[in-house]
Amino acid sequence: MFLLQATQPTTGIPFVLIIGALGMVVLTASIILLLVLHQRKVSRFNARMQEMEKEQQRMLLNASIKLQEEERQRLAADLHDDAGPMLATARLYLNENLVNQDKATQLQSVYQARQIIDDTIQLIRNISHSLMPPTLKNFGLESAINDLFQKISGSGSMNASSRFHDYRERLKTEKELVVFRIVQELVSNILKHSSSSFIHLTQNIHENKFFLRIHHDGRGIIQSDFEKLTKSNIGLGLKNITSRLRLIKGKILFEKDISQTYYKVTIELPKDEPYQ
Repeated sequence: MFLLQATQPTTGIPFVLIIGALGMVVLTASIILLLVLHQRKVSRFNARMQEMEKEQQRMLLNASIKLQEEERQRLAADLHDDAGPMLATARLYLNENLVNQDKATQLQSVYQARQIIDDTIQLIRNISHSLMPPTLKNFGLESAINDLFQKISGSGSMNASSRFHDYRERLKTEKELVVFRIVQELVSNILKHSSSSFIHLTQNIHENKFFLRIHHDGRGIIQSDFEKLTKSNIGLGLKNITSRLRLIKGKILFEKDISQTYYKVTIELPKDEPYQ
């Protein structure tokens, strides 16, 4: 009887092994399924990010096109409204009846036409300079901004000063122009709306970032005001600033100093490779 019990086969071990094997299969399948689902989620996320990047690029392109179109419209308006009438007036002095007039009248007509043509040349030169100021083109952003602030200070209406602490290497030409236009817009707003007694600009580079800071002691805005204005129907100049900053991957911050005595505007953008 003892021998029969000793030789009886045990059926529990194979069953446990089968259950364990099935569990491993289910666990492996679950891990594979989770990996597949995670991979699909990552793929959808990457696709969404690519779409957002494409959308941002489209927005930047549209902003660039809008700015260029605004510049063209302004240029066309200046030429049409100013240069056109001046040249038409000069043509009146140089009409076909000029040869039939006496010499004194002819000389007077030629002189008047020459004056008008000289004025038109100066107008076109001014328009050209507004597109790319010669100081900016030839000497760079520091000289152009210093020249702008010297002219403001020279008018006697406001104490204006600027100081560049670290500008040994120029930004790229197109980026200098964008930054200069932003500074012009900010300064123009301060002159028009702030009633400041002083305006001061400083420049420095920190951790491979380029910074410009404008301080003034008049009425100003903080960042929340800026964001509201850029979303409203007013504040076109501020919207242009936002569009220009997108083109150069820059940021802007409007704030009031801790002392509550003046406002500060900070422009931040990535530092370029050395200017060639």
